[in-house]
Amino acid sequence: MTDRSGGEARPRISVAPMMALTDRHFRRLARLLSRDVLLYTEMVTAKAVVHGVRERLLARTREEGAVVLQLGGSDPAELLEASTAGAAAGFQEVNLNVGCPSDRVRSGSFGACLMAEPRLVGECLAAMAQSGLPVSVKHRIGIDSADAYEDLLRFVDLVERSSGGVSVAYVVHARKAWLKGLSPKENRSVPPLRYGEVYRLKRDRPSLWVELNGGVRDVPDATQHLRQVDGVMIGRAFYEDPTLLAAVDPALSGTERRVSRRAVIEAMIDYAAEETARGTPLAPITKHMLNLLKGVAGARTWRRVLTEGAHRPGAGPALLLRAMRAVPDEVLDASIGAGAVRQAAAA
Repeated sequence: MTDRSGGEARPRISVAPMMALTDRHFRRLARLLSRDVLLYTEMVTAKAVVHGVRERLLARTREEGAVVLQLGGSDPAELLEASTAGAAAGFQEVNLNVGCPSDRVRSGSFGACLMAEPRLVGECLAAMAQSGLPVSVKHRIGIDSADAYEDLLRFVDLVERSSGGVSVAYVVHARKAWLKGLSPKENRSVPPLRYGEVYRLKRDRPSLWVELNGGVRDVPDATQHLRQVDGVMIGRAFYEDPTLLAAVDPALSGTERRVSRRAVIEAMIDYAAEETARGTPLAPITKHMLNLLKGVAGARTWRRVLTEGAHRPGAGPALLLRAMRAVPDEVLDASIGAGAVRQAAAA
């Protein structure tokens, strides 16, 4: 961990908030693979928290460790109420989504369209900080034709001036967003990555916490970026191969920590037993585990057993035990993070 301005300790590598992916079941799996990585919830709208079932929307367990609650919204009063609820639920930080370009989000007057209203963003963050939680904002380098570096710098400076002296962490997706003409999926890949502008923001505003997001492949790749910025956020790469998370702790601490697939699966079996006993279906848990054996012997059978069996009535943790039998012992018992320190040092 390192200090951000304001003195709070904040991990330097995080898992990006991803809709329908970074739910509490995925976060439980991720924490088994890394103690030090910073986790995020899916985006939750402040309005939903204010008017909905908070116990469901803000569900988390102590075993998840440090988790940031990402909120969507543009009403400071609603964001304050939702942030206060997040603090009561045990979240470590609250983040404002100013990066999502979807039509649904834009019609609710939040997400990437708020980059055009930096003063409102600052007011929202000031309100959120009244919850007592540290605050951060996740945004793009620009939107539509307002995508020059000067536009990014103006956005950050106006947010700073409008947030009333609150310490804000800036998580910058190094792509612009097209609010019309591209789908959310296309906005994650079509606009080119412009890492240099995120680096420049950190050089020009050295007192701010500046974190880079977008296209980072793995932890060794992240360590390259960490020479230029305070933090790095990785999203799809971590989800598509969760074992990459095992390299986070060695990279941040310099110390190897043995993590095996067997230990992770056995812990998830215990978790699945607890959850299914409370009425949680098995499929929402196992869907995050499909890639846990990506690229190793037994992976195809592992995926098939879980995919075909998890949706069946009465499916429970015994299915995971059956799927494990398709995997060779040497794969299950091998240390996932072996060599991570050497890889990070060589990056």
